[in-house]
Amino acid sequence: MKKMTKMDKIESLCKRRGFVFQSSEIYGGFGSCYDYGPLGVELVNNIKKKWWQSMVQCRIDIEGIDGAIIMHPKVWQASGHVDSFTDPLVDCKKCKKRFRADHLLEASGIKPDLEGRHEQPRQFKDISCPECGGELTEPRNFNLLMKTFIGAVEGEGNQAYLRGETCQGIYVNFKNVIDSTRQKIPFGIAQIGKAFRNEITPGNFIFRTREFEQMEMQYFVKPDQADEYLDYWKQQRMKWYQDLGIKPEFLRWREHGEEERAHYAKSAWDIEFDSPFGGWKELSGVHNRGDWDLSRHQKFSGIDLTYMDPDTKEKYHPYIIETSDGVGRAMLAFLVNAYDEVETRSGDDRSKHEKEIVLRLHKDLAPIKVAILPLSKKEPLQKIAKDIYTELSAQYMVKYDDTGSIGKRYRRQDEIGTPYCITVDFDSIEDKKVTVRDRDSMKQDRVLISDLRNYLKDKLG
Repeated sequence: MKKMTKMDKIESLCKRRGFVFQSSEIYGGFGSCYDYGPLGVELVNNIKKKWWQSMVQCRIDIEGIDGAIIMHPKVWQASGHVDSFTDPLVDCKKCKKRFRADHLLEASGIKPDLEGRHEQPRQFKDISCPECGGELTEPRNFNLLMKTFIGAVEGEGNQAYLRGETCQGIYVNFKNVIDSTRQKIPFGIAQIGKAFRNEITPGNFIFRTREFEQMEMQYFVKPDQADEYLDYWKQQRMKWYQDLGIKPEFLRWREHGEEERAHYAKSAWDIEFDSPFGGWKELSGVHNRGDWDLSRHQKFSGIDLTYMDPDTKEKYHPYIIETSDGVGRAMLAFLVNAYDEVETRSGDDRSKHEKEIVLRLHKDLAPIKVAILPLSKKEPLQKIAKDIYTELSAQYMVKYDDTGSIGKRYRRQDEIGTPYCITVDFDSIEDKKVTVRDRDSMKQDRVLISDLRNYLKDKLG
């Protein structure tokens, strides 16, 4: 029997406990599309809430927007996506499967050089299909934008696109935000939203999918201050992940080489995390995009998108420092970082040699903050427990669980990352107290029911 990898275990946990389900599973699934279950949607919402709090709520220099998924087709012509948003693909002549050419080269230890076609025959001469060993075709470009049609009749004139990235909605609203908020440079615009890419070789669970959610902020600065703010936002983005519990050794910076950087980018850096599916993988990006985006949209729209400094009267296209985070990738990184296996500690009758899972998520991210566990399904314990649930659920996501031994219930809550379990026992009838158990320290406190809100406020905020 094949030994389960850490990634196998995390995927199993996500399905078993309701974090992530395969999309359209009853129809056999739909490739690289996923649904977030009852716990997954709470974790995702908590991630987005913490990002929005740090980027918009707690800052006077950043405004939030929510742009449309479908925009004018010229937006994607101006951005370069229609002409150059492509991946190099090869086909197997035998099994007919399709692969990313650059991925095959990298897997073979060859530095991809797909710009000049004279290099392709030499590069692929000794590479075979990884599935069947068949001969591969030469690479050809494949556009990643997902097409749709607007109106009653499908045709070339009605073609539109699902957005390939969220940042373009920020750029086309640059003037609107300045006019409505009277922000002065430097300032930023933030957005959380869905994006779509017709990926040919997605994979690694929710790491690379065709439909995904981005958390992006574009910070507009004077050109001569771009390097300063690039360094500043690099520090802020790394700090955000570490403040939410990701261990420093689990993260690193990687600068894009000149050959892999987008042609308009002045500088590009990625935060990478140590993944269980192939080493270091991109988690977050901080880029100096120069003035390319606003100048391109000005050219294609005919609208002046320069900024007039109200003090110096200087007029210029601001440089843009972009921070970009994927919700799914952040969720996966937090899950990988939090996943822990410990010796049996729940107190049930399981073998002492069997491992138990503890998901040590940061308390702000945990899908369920508090679990209520009455020792009996009978009154008056049920009434006491349900009254506590009613009171606490007005402030926190609370789980009520009265099924199985107390050890098994503790174990279920540890697996989903619940920070605190409240046990209502028979002594609670007389002393009006409950036992509160800490997920990580295993410490148990006896707390008056009337003091529970204040107790949890100190722990959870």
